[in-house]
Amino acid sequence: MADFQPIIDALIGLDREAVLTLVKERVEAGEDAQAILDEGLIAGMDIIGEKMENGDMFIPEVLMAAQTMAMGVEILQPHLVEDESTAKGKVIIGTVKGDLHDIGKNLVSMMMESAGLEVTDLGVDAEPAKFIDAINAKKPKIVALSALLTTTMPMMKQTVDAIAEAGLRDSVKIMVGGAPVTQKFADEIGADGYAADAGSASKMAKGML
Repeated sequence: MADFQPIIDALIGLDREAVLTLVKERVEAGEDAQAILDEGLIAGMDIIGEKMENGDMFIPEVLMAAQTMAMGVEILQPHLVEDESTAKGKVIIGTVKGDLHDIGKNLVSMMMESAGLEVTDLGVDAEPAKFIDAINAKKPKIVALSALLTTTMPMMKQTVDAIAEAGLRDSVKIMVGGAPVTQKFADEIGADGYAADAGSASKMAKGML
């Protein structure tokens, strides 16, 4: 079995040049692109997610690692078999209406993509109807709502309620997150999960699939 530890170590060490060189070399040597992705890049990002949860890595470093991973995936893309089953699940993510914050949401989105999920990002200030349209169009397994202001937290509840009124509540798991959001609030509005940071959000999403 191929040893992907050098790729994992380089990714965790934020050595972009080494990661991209190793990925290129492995592909050119005829190694399986899917294995390089799963056992090298995704495995490395899983560890980075854990380090973020434990406070051993911080947002700028995680963003840098996620960007490096995305560049690695670009190298692999032409060699990956286009197969519906390669995406481990679909996620719709967005910052709720009235809220224009996107750094946390973008980080969660990158971490989920790094974990092999197919993410549709609705951006910021996304009203409930936008989520409903996206659920109907994309048929995701998970909907992730973000809010960074206490004043926009009620919009999370409105969005959850609107999804229920549209008859779509049973078809999706709803995750919520953002600075003012708590597990208690998630329970109150009927969400399926609450994640305190991008690493745990990504892990929770994989657990929900």
